[in-house]
Amino acid sequence: MPTARAISSAVLLSTAALLASSLTACAPAARDGDRRGDGGTATDEQALKAFRGQSPDWQDCPAPAPVQGGGEAPRALPDGTAWQCATLRAPLDWKKPAGESMDLALIRARSSGDAADRIGSLLFNFGGPGGSGVATLPGLAPDYDKLRARYDLVSFDPRGVGNSRAVRCSDPALPDDSEVDDTPDDGADELAALVAFNRDTAAACERNSGDVLPYVGTTQAAQDMDLIRQVLGDEKLHYFGISYGTELGGAYAHLFPERVGRAVLDGVVDPTHDRMAEALAQAGGFQRAFEHFAAWCAERGCALGADAERIVAATVALEEALDDTPLPVSDGGELDGDALIDAVSGALYRQDYWPTLRVALEAAADDDGDVLQDLAEALGQRGEDGDPDASDASDAPDASDAPDVSDESDGSNEEDAFRAITCDDSSDRYTAADVRARLPEFLRASPLFGPGLAWSALSCAGWPVPGTAHRPEVSAPGAPPVLLVGNTGDPATPYEGAARMAERLGKGVGFELTFEGEGHGAYDSGNGCVREAVDAYLLDGRLPAPGAVCEAEPLPEGK
Repeated sequence: MPTARAISSAVLLSTAALLASSLTACAPAARDGDRRGDGGTATDEQALKAFRGQSPDWQDCPAPAPVQGGGEAPRALPDGTAWQCATLRAPLDWKKPAGESMDLALIRARSSGDAADRIGSLLFNFGGPGGSGVATLPGLAPDYDKLRARYDLVSFDPRGVGNSRAVRCSDPALPDDSEVDDTPDDGADELAALVAFNRDTAAACERNSGDVLPYVGTTQAAQDMDLIRQVLGDEKLHYFGISYGTELGGAYAHLFPERVGRAVLDGVVDPTHDRMAEALAQAGGFQRAFEHFAAWCAERGCALGADAERIVAATVALEEALDDTPLPVSDGGELDGDALIDAVSGALYRQDYWPTLRVALEAAADDDGDVLQDLAEALGQRGEDGDPDASDASDAPDASDAPDVSDESDGSNEEDAFRAITCDDSSDRYTAADVRARLPEFLRASPLFGPGLAWSALSCAGWPVPGTAHRPEVSAPGAPPVLLVGNTGDPATPYEGAARMAERLGKGVGFELTFEGEGHGAYDSGNGCVREAVDAYLLDGRLPAPGAVCEAEPLPEGK
């Protein structure tokens, strides 16, 4: 789960599908002003019955809308299965279901197996918050093809995201966020600009989306998931959540423990942390991951230094130098310190990006910033809580082979939704004085990533919605086992979060599997051991042995 704009917003990008807003569900709950009961407005119970009785009108998926990230319409799966999209009506406010309603965008691919073997639907959330599940699932479907033998693969745009009542904070009066220094360390003007940017962004969100802002939090999204379960006809919710999706899954288990089916949480968010503690843990997580990269680089004769410590120090010095004096690049722009952090942090999400990062850092240290700039552009603006679209980045000798995640158009509301959901979920409202007081801790955790993560705590200052709590509630007594997959090298959701989620879920509920690897999450790393263990649980209900550990497969020789 992300916190810094420099290590930015939401989820696994892909060429994908989406739900056009023109598609409607069959027999939807009545719209505003149309619900009539016994001579008057429908009661809450009547409204809930109408919502639960919907039959989605599944149609072929169009191309993703700009607000979902754009791209092409999803192609049929290799066996000819077409992607289907629909809309579902849900209460805008689950506390007042007879009030205003909203659309939720859905996508699915039907099971490839025999009907007698079908378990039900497997609902995915790939992280963020803010990523479009409708646009993401088709691009990642090959990773989950084995699971389709017994499940329909299903995802959705959570409320406030994409085609589910998108939050919009854009405003012509706002400066481009690239013009605002994420780490104000050069006088009062930089800090004033950052404070003003966050304040003005909050005001723009309220102007443009004030009617939906109070209702985009994780608790209401978890209630949407239970509605999806009921409308799809499943007795239990079978679920696969990644990164922020693990927080959403924990919230669902807390609300509906008796309705949890087979659930997997991968890249687990620590539910014991408030926002400041989470940012501090991330600083340490990114630092640890970068030190692992540096050790790997040193073993291969990295030009940045003879050992990991020197490589880390050289990178910190390079970031500071670029922050003071940006390096001109061939497209007429400049490579600054923020771009370096974008590139480094983005490349730490997948180990197969490490060779490209090595080339880029070595070139920048030799006054050639093109490769690092291209890497920053490719990775810095993609979803923080998941990987960019997988590519052969590890084979890249130069910038032309850097990971391509340019599918996301300027119309995507991913960053706006990230801010809105994060600020709705958290009641923490930090000031510049709060950050200054904690800044030494962040610098000790990571001189490279710490400052940006510390100052990101200001992003909810002035937010028009109060927020719900300091930390999520995930206790789920009575729920069946939930498989938690923790990655020891995970930069964004540090490994320790899995054990704490297991403890908070409750005795007999949280069940841990350790992956001794690199990158964010584990299943999508392609590790055979992890996939075998997760598939065995989802397909056959078999948990791994207590204390089970999967080891990473090394990068191929020469990488």
